[in-house]
Amino acid sequence: MIEFALATVLTFTVITTVWALHVAPAIAELGSPRGELSVAALVVAIVLFSLVLSPWGRRSGAHMNPAVTLALWLMRAFPGRDVAGYVIAQLAGSIVGTGLGRLVWGRTSGLPPVNYGVALPSPAWNWSEVALAEASGVAVIVLVVGFLLSMPSGRSRGMVPYAVSLLVAANIVVLGPLSGGSSNPARQFGPALWSGQTADLAVYLIAPMIGGAVGAVVHRAIADRRLHTHKLCGSAGPSALDASSGPVPIKEAA
Repeated sequence: MIEFALATVLTFTVITTVWALHVAPAIAELGSPRGELSVAALVVAIVLFSLVLSPWGRRSGAHMNPAVTLALWLMRAFPGRDVAGYVIAQLAGSIVGTGLGRLVWGRTSGLPPVNYGVALPSPAWNWSEVALAEASGVAVIVLVVGFLLSMPSGRSRGMVPYAVSLLVAANIVVLGPLSGGSSNPARQFGPALWSGQTADLAVYLIAPMIGGAVGAVVHRAIADRRLHTHKLCGSAGPSALDASSGPVPIKEAA
């Protein structure tokens, strides 16, 4: 339920930011597309950072991305029995967050060029190029997260929220004009369904999952330390899952 709420807020933030950049008169005068992407990246990074460190984020781990959840499971930091629940909650939050954007901002949120904030690839790029870019973006994030969360120092693990926020922002700025810069199936799922632009949805759903899996496999191949926690806040403290089906303590993980 917490992942659902976090994904809802994150998706609503994306739609609100895109809507403001294209509809609000004062903001729409920012100028170049690159400038708009930079503003969007900054807003999303700040909100993502805040959600990761929020009380709810600290309880659930604040994955907000099915590819991250999958990768953390493959890196033996998250129990497989909870993966499906997290992924379903994240995708459902994406749908509801998009609907909330429509409710708050009205019909304009669904009209071009806003389109509910759906990520669109460059017309010059084919599906294989988009898939490679989206997968690569997630793989880099997973490798950095895996490295930091496996460090014995709590200070190093505490850098995860900063690293994730900066990497997501970089993805938006660098890949935004090319692949769309989604790198998150949940970020794309709701907007694609609401806007009806589902032609490339499979790529945006599958490629990040492959990237997350590749990042996890590479991490396990080059690192001899397991992750201390699945939480992106970097803390290995009590989890909302601990009382029932929470992550297996790292020493006992299979």
